Amino acid sequence: MTTVDPTPASLPAALAEPTVPVRRGWIALIFAANLGVWMAFFTPIQVLLPQQLERIAPADKETALAVVTGLGALAAVLANPLAGALSDRTCLRLAGREFGRRHVWTAGGALLGAAALVLLAQQRTVAGVALGWVAAQVCFNAMLASLTAAVPDRVPVAQRGGVSGWVGIPQALGLVLGVVLVTAVVSGTATGYATMAVAVLLLALPFALLTADDPLPRAHRPALRWRALLASMWVSPRRHPDFGWAWITRFLVQLGNALGTLYLLYFLTDEVRHPDPEGGLLVLILLYTAGLAATAVVAGRLSDRSGRRKVFVITAGGIMAVAALLLAVAPVWPVAVAAALLLGAGYGVYLSVDAALITQVLPAATDRAKDLGVINIANSAPQVLGPAISAPLVVHLGGYPALYAATAAVTVLGSVLVLKIRSVP
Repeated sequence: MTTVDPTPASLPAALAEPTVPVRRGWIALIFAANLGVWMAFFTPIQVLLPQQLERIAPADKETALAVVTGLGALAAVLANPLAGALSDRTCLRLAGREFGRRHVWTAGGALLGAAALVLLAQQRTVAGVALGWVAAQVCFNAMLASLTAAVPDRVPVAQRGGVSGWVGIPQALGLVLGVVLVTAVVSGTATGYATMAVAVLLLALPFALLTADDPLPRAHRPALRWRALLASMWVSPRRHPDFGWAWITRFLVQLGNALGTLYLLYFLTDEVRHPDPEGGLLVLILLYTAGLAATAVVAGRLSDRSGRRKVFVITAGGIMAVAALLLAVAPVWPVAVAAALLLGAGYGVYLSVDAALITQVLPAATDRAKDLGVINIANSAPQVLGPAISAPLVVHLGGYPALYAATAAVTVLGSVLVLKIRSVP
């Protein structure tokens, strides 16, 4: 049985469970906004920051990149739930007009984040790059917190799987489009940063300006006490066990995804012995994206129609585990191609259905963005832990077969633990 907040008739629209299906135009606009923010996240990490730091500190570029991206990841872990909590409390009134509690964070995050990218491009020291990237991460995570909360705010439960599929596709597509833009369309690091700044504004602002955002009446705004706000970041798994299990399953599956994708370039070079590892990696990324795009919306809609979520999550974990095991036992190019497609297809199913499932186990409508920000820690933390786990496995504990076997085990464990969730079928 699906759990929803008790919503008396007097509850304001901002806190009530949505009942009116969203239209295609709304889906297209939130798809574009998510595409903008994921391009702004991934393109600097994959291309622009490495280029910039190589010029600043060529002898220590690996260490410099690790420090900068590690600080950015830490900023993301802290900023996302905090921005979500503040978004949940936002009551904005200007010139006699009330504004909703989400769009101001989406628009503000896009504007300030674009400015941070432009300033980041001008930095000439590692410390300056680190500060600029942390600023960008804070802004874009504030934006992401409000965009994530828009789904339970506006989308009925019976439509969330399909919509979550559309929202999930930009996570992979953003990487591909961003890299193509800054490598094949424009040249130069500064121009690349400026291009990402323009892209995030053009893609995100229409959603904030053209779609509805219900205001939160001041009478329903929780009191802002910083000690209580920080304490609220802990969601008790005893009081909310389904939320706790949803967090654990998301963390484990994302950890498996991080383990499986982190060393693909080195895997192609050292194990597969591909003649063009960089070109081969691009092919695998494109196939992964194609697999994800092919399954995300379809699986989400099937889950909506059946009313079932857990069977899709378990199936997705099994598909991703098979892909990882293929890499473990047969490190040859044709198998890597098949594994990339399978991994993308499985992750597409997982991304859409698990996102819908999580919106159904949120503890309270008043804290949707904050609680989804806590869930987003389960997305960010594996990116920090992944290298710490992967390196010992590859160097000391069995090489790439051990790495991909561990990937399969962690992914299966994460997906099977979804059975612990009781309130969602």
